[in-house]
Amino acid sequence: MRLPRRVPWEHLGELEQVCSWIYTDENDLDAKQRAVNRLAAWKAAVPLPHALESTHAILSVILQDGTTATSSSYLSLRMSYATSIIRLVNGLVDPLQLGAYARSIHSIAQQLGLPAWFVELRHAATHEDLPSLEVLRDAARQAMGWLLNNYFLPTVNPAAPSGGSAPALRPLAPLLKQYKTIMKATTRDATLHVQYRAEIAKMTRDVERWIAEAKVAAASASGGVGWEDVQEDGDDEDAQEKWALDRLAEVLLEKGMLVPLSKKKRITSDQSSLALPRSSIAIWSPLLTHLQSLHPTLAVRLVTAITTYLSRSPAPSPPNTDFGAETVSLAMVIDEPKTDTTYDVCLASWAKWLADNCATGVPDQEDAAELREGVIVRIVSALRPDRVDSNGTASKAANALLQALSAERPKLAAALSVLNQGPAQAPEGWDDTVMNVMDTRLNALLALSKTINEGKEASPAPATSPVETVELPPGWRKLTERDGWRPVPIGVYVACP
Repeated sequence: MRLPRRVPWEHLGELEQVCSWIYTDENDLDAKQRAVNRLAAWKAAVPLPHALESTHAILSVILQDGTTATSSSYLSLRMSYATSIIRLVNGLVDPLQLGAYARSIHSIAQQLGLPAWFVELRHAATHEDLPSLEVLRDAARQAMGWLLNNYFLPTVNPAAPSGGSAPALRPLAPLLKQYKTIMKATTRDATLHVQYRAEIAKMTRDVERWIAEAKVAAASASGGVGWEDVQEDGDDEDAQEKWALDRLAEVLLEKGMLVPLSKKKRITSDQSSLALPRSSIAIWSPLLTHLQSLHPTLAVRLVTAITTYLSRSPAPSPPNTDFGAETVSLAMVIDEPKTDTTYDVCLASWAKWLADNCATGVPDQEDAAELREGVIVRIVSALRPDRVDSNGTASKAANALLQALSAERPKLAAALSVLNQGPAQAPEGWDDTVMNVMDTRLNALLALSKTINEGKEASPAPATSPVETVELPPGWRKLTERDGWRPVPIGVYVACP
């Protein structure tokens, strides 16, 4: 759950008033002074967002420049202008160095829509000769205009379209295809691995940098720079991580990536065990293992994408049209795309591989077990045994995945056997028979959970074992029919007598 955000203004009208003081009349120094005073008062009360902090710094220098006429103060003005621009750029770029490998400031500024020459001016003011006063004044004016279009207007009126749009996220597919080509060559000829080692490492770093770029683009996907995401941590950073990994999963699931284009290369002779071909593992496991070490939720996001596809409802069969004595199927007239079963089986094989290898390299045994359990729970919850399609049959690839996982995990097989019984068919009225069926299934699952927690086998609870054997906290008691309680379906309101 997203925590409340503390802001210095009581309502947006106050921020809108400050915006009008700054931008209504460029030559009204008194209005700008009122804006500086208001920002200073807010700064004394709460930490300002970086946009307002930079606005206060740049505006203070502009006022100082407007009231100073002596040439002896030019150096001080140049240093003040340069410092405010440097802090603006650094405050925007530094929090967005989210990846394991450093990215250039130019690339991050380009994603934010920040003028490229601001970065060059920052570099010159930091490491080279101080820019001239005219250049710094022009930079300050453009910076104030950029803050108006990218912070003030989107904040005051969130429904309005943003003034500037960040460039689209660069495509990932060409980079992954290049990686796949080189890895295929090294798998065929092991002697090439030393030759291509540096290039493979470079492409792996490029994929990680793409994920970092996707995190920055996650804010742009909802419009604006994403000032709140830049200033806060926790759930917002997790949301950016999920968005980036979901985009990565979409590309990996395309044909020609994890799933080869050739149908003969997708599956092995033993399809029941969902074993991946060695060539596919040799190509993609180094990259997936490396990314998994940097992004622990990668396996969960990739499995989520796979199970979402496998649990989709298939398109209904086209109806038949009767022409006299003959019945002609519309499928013979319209060239409908057929379901690619080998693609589904290959995706199911990758889901099983992720469930078996997602914790590789995790030093902590508890964390590794929790990660594997999370992946398996995600698979079972998405491909639950009682899910059926419109024709009344479950997906073959989904069933094969559940069977392959349960064949190696007896406890999972016991849980699936309980869930596979399907929901109880409730008659028109609720009676003790329905409640007994529900109690039987609940007790079986509780007994299985107890076995897992204690680390030993336990026999399933009998159908007659009461659920009310759980000891209640002091002061609590369970109502009975003697107290006037009677069973009703969940969600039915019963007025108290």
